[in-house]
Amino acid sequence: MAVVKQKLATCLWFDKQAEEAAKFYCSVFKNSKIGRTAYYPDTGQDIHGKPANSVLTVEFELEGMPFMALNGGPQFKFNEAVSLQIPCKTQDEIDYYWAALTADGGQESQCGWLKDKYGLSWQVFPDFMGDILAGPDRAAAKRAMDAFMKMKKFDLATVKKAYEGR
Repeated sequence: MAVVKQKLATCLWFDKQAEEAAKFYCSVFKNSKIGRTAYYPDTGQDIHGKPANSVLTVEFELEGMPFMALNGGPQFKFNEAVSLQIPCKTQDEIDYYWAALTADGGQESQCGWLKDKYGLSWQVFPDFMGDILAGPDRAAAKRAMDAFMKMKKFDLATVKKAYEGR
């Protein structure tokens, strides 16, 4: 099954975990699917160093967004300069994604940031944060930011209370 083609898609470079990672991400997001898998041919091994018939790429889709996982080798690693965002409506949703993505070796960071077990950075945050931070009440935005800057995983109730001045 082919993943829907869009003008832009995200390619995620892995050493040799592309298929495993695609399956993991599809297990975390309910609206997801695995697409085509391509394999390295028996030529070009002097350049790519991968065994013939090992996984080259896996196409997958998360929440309607197309991705490709590539087994490109150990040369490149993920870093925090690029992250995937998950705006959440409820604390339960934040808790779910936080637990799923930090499981099995993932790492918590600050202000809703985390790294999953493959080193990919994610932001799990309340979907209203943009409205708060870009809103006209600068004092309320400061209170909310002061509250969440001390957090790793967002606590919705605490951020809302701070925003409201309670």
